[in-house]
Amino acid sequence: METQSLLSGLCTDPTIFSSFRNAKNPLFFAPSPSSSVSFSQRHKWVSYTTPHSSPQRAWSKQRLNCTNRVENVGDSISHGKDLENGVRRKKLAVFVSGGGSNFRSIHKASLQGSILGDVVVLVTNKRGCGGAEYAKDKGIPVVLFPKSKDEPDGLSPSELVSALRRFEVDFIILAGYLKLIPVELIRAYHRSIVNIHPSLLPAFGGKGYYGMKVHKAVIASGARYSGPTIHFVDEHYDTGRILAQSVVPVLANDTAEELAAKVLQEEHRLYVEVTAALCEERIIWRDDGVPLIRCKENPSHYR
Repeated sequence: METQSLLSGLCTDPTIFSSFRNAKNPLFFAPSPSSSVSFSQRHKWVSYTTPHSSPQRAWSKQRLNCTNRVENVGDSISHGKDLENGVRRKKLAVFVSGGGSNFRSIHKASLQGSILGDVVVLVTNKRGCGGAEYAKDKGIPVVLFPKSKDEPDGLSPSELVSALRRFEVDFIILAGYLKLIPVELIRAYHRSIVNIHPSLLPAFGGKGYYGMKVHKAVIASGARYSGPTIHFVDEHYDTGRILAQSVVPVLANDTAEELAAKVLQEEHRLYVEVTAALCEERIIWRDDGVPLIRCKENPSHYR
């Protein structure tokens, strides 16, 4: 298997890469986080550059809606760090299967300074999807997963974990990735994988509920409200702990397409806000295992 089948291209200067060897596969190359590297594949060049840090943008209090004060919360992933000083910039892996509109909104927000993190690698099960093409155009390495009949060059679960470790990934963001996440990855990134679903879970979730199928089911049910849910990922489809939700009305004459457009608009907003909270280490785990988002403006209140 050629290295370029794993990444968006093949490095022309191997001295700036670290590598590891797998018994079944040749060397997998991961760029040094501080390097600016050119990739070449079939005489097509892609520039890989780690985005520079830029000032964070303040969140809108109206959008956050932080009004609920919670006492006796459990562990925080911030480990006591000052949320204004000393929080390092995080490294993100985004998983996509399609056009990747949520991936694009998160990447743009990162470049604009709204998110204290950088997308350092894209993982996809479809090498020709819109999300993968966007990543390659922006110089973001692309990794194929899983290995399958359609994608024989894909990585195994253990190889994927090793690859993400090489990229020093802090959080995994699922943005329209339609494959079940393997247990190896869930264990390696405990409480560090989030997914977005286009309905108010636990309603209209689970295997087979994705894309337009969700919105058609919502319309057919007569539900008056829908909206995106962001949740942590466990070993099943759409059953992990809910982190954030946003509500949109389902109007009497809405079609599935019209509802999908409204929900997607909310997805783009909500996923950027939640990703920012992850990177700023503002996720608090209540003693009963419920995750909450600490407000940036008022740390004693939660979303």
